[in-house]
Amino acid sequence: MTTFRPRNKRPQPAKSQAEIDATVRRMRAEAESSSNYRERSLKLHGWICAKCAREVDLATLHLLTVHHKDGNHNNNPADGSNWENLCIFCHDDEHSRSLLGDYLHGKS
Repeated sequence: MTTFRPRNKRPQPAKSQAEIDATVRRMRAEAESSSNYRERSLKLHGWICAKCAREVDLATLHLLTVHHKDGNHNNNPADGSNWENLCIFCHDDEHSRSLLGDYLHGKS
């Protein structure tokens, strides 16, 4: 018989303060490196769409997005080789093309 009561989990052994501190430092470093890739891409590639060459200024900077060429949002090399700055219109077009291609080829 299946029940929906939560299972009693075994208590985890307590970690030392040094292990906790190391984990927090590692998680902060990962969060900082992944969250500021937009700023790094804007510095590397400029405030211009790589597809339509639309230039943006400070008032329209929110329209410029970072596209990951390989589709992996965790792949953020320091040299920016996996990024291209695309305006929101070109970014939507880029992703809809792959969806349309998958649909036309019968992929789920």
